[in-house]
Amino acid sequence: MQNNEFLNENLEYGDLKRLVEPELHIDQYKSKMGDDADVCVLSFKVSGKEPATDLMAFVEKGYDYVLDADVSSGEKEGGDYLVFVEISRTPELPKQIYQLISDVLNLTEQKLSDWQFKYRKSSDLRNIDEADLANIIPLTPEDYSNKYGQDQKEIDSLKAAAGVDVNTKAPVNDFTEGLRRAAGIR
Repeated sequence: MQNNEFLNENLEYGDLKRLVEPELHIDQYKSKMGDDADVCVLSFKVSGKEPATDLMAFVEKGYDYVLDADVSSGEKEGGDYLVFVEISRTPELPKQIYQLISDVLNLTEQKLSDWQFKYRKSSDLRNIDEADLANIIPLTPEDYSNKYGQDQKEIDSLKAAAGVDVNTKAPVNDFTEGLRRAAGIR
């Protein structure tokens, strides 16, 4: 599933020591690869552009389940950059996040107990635990839409009131597919 051969070529144990903040943000940012219901976005805060680029390359090349990794275009306060990681929203997501963090620990010389995560807009920091991740993160597009679909409806309503094109797609499920067929839409 992963290919860490390049770890020996580019990054070695401890190369990112004291450079990666041990706080993972999940679904705080919008996906650039697809709909938020389909793609989970992780973000890491890294001190400096070069270390951020190194972490991005490590993640992007090392895991076949990572859709994309990118570094923020500009620096945050204090010279920090964000590294964004996009992963498909599937029941395997907690295991994938846990594996990714475990491997990042080798680069940072941190312990798992040092790390915490925040989900979406919550200010609560939680310890990184595979079961806790599974309980908090919607693991399918349907779960995400059921939990946060109202947010999108409110955004669409605001867009319509402002005269902005609304281009939100209906979720794909048996009900909406039946409606599409009945309306002759494919």
